Amino acid sequence: MAEEALTASEAARLVGVAVTTLRTWDRRYGLGPESRQTGKHRRYGPADLRRLAEMQRLVGQGVAPAQAAAWVLGRPIPAARRDGGGHAVAVGSAGPAVRGLTRAALRLDAAELRRIIGGALAQDGVVATWTELLAPALIHIGRKHAATGALVEVEHLISKEISVGLAATEWPSSAAQILLACTDEEQHSLALEALAAALAETGVATRLLGARVPPEALREAVRRAGPDIVVLWSQTRETAHVGQLTDVLAARPAAKLVLAGGPGWDGVRLPEAVRRPRSLAEAVGLVTGRQPIEASPSGVRR
Repeated sequence: MAEEALTASEAARLVGVAVTTLRTWDRRYGLGPESRQTGKHRRYGPADLRRLAEMQRLVGQGVAPAQAAAWVLGRPIPAARRDGGGHAVAVGSAGPAVRGLTRAALRLDAAELRRIIGGALAQDGVVATWTELLAPALIHIGRKHAATGALVEVEHLISKEISVGLAATEWPSSAAQILLACTDEEQHSLALEALAAALAETGVATRLLGARVPPEALREAVRRAGPDIVVLWSQTRETAHVGQLTDVLAARPAAKLVLAGGPGWDGVRLPEAVRRPRSLAEAVGLVTGRQPIEASPSGVRR
């Protein structure tokens, strides 16, 4: 990351979120620039940018923003030059299960990864396993990669084994009325796979289109399937295409519920009818009707 201090708009662009998201993180969670000068525009330095990048990564893995901010402010990301260059991954207070999973990933031990992930899913269920084990492990490995540029192969292997584990969930035989898709050019689909598996556990079948669904393909899928609920995932601000949400809302017959999932939608003014889950558990609750729907007074869906 650049060493010079950046404006809010420059910092937002570099981290991959909207400027309004930075302001929200600052106002709600105190995640603003460390250095402030009265009467001058706020400037984000290297340490600020590392915290913001970590916040964006945590939220992208399904961690609630308040919890993510608490982790970021409590355990700042060390500068890359102090990271040491080794391949150990510190997991802090995440616990022995996360430590065991990350160690298996570092050894590229696919069999052990499969055993741990499968066992956790069978014992604790998808939501708890994603929130307490899988997402934290991905976060810590991703943090190490961001600091050193290493561990790409580790990230790829653990992501694949998580995907395999989630896909092994027993799927309902009923007709699927839920459509899950990533926005155009959005390649991060793992959280969407977790949602599909979590819904399957509740007896709700889904159609999972996966990553990088172009507008025309999404329109055709909605037309042909006529889903009751559509979830559109965006990991980064660049892939948060409001036009695709508008397309879904305009389809006939109309979907009963449209959800915008993922951190890419943070700070984006969404169509009035679109709901904005902030965690895997909340998304499951909205789809199954067990989660109340809230909207912020500003009109930006929460």
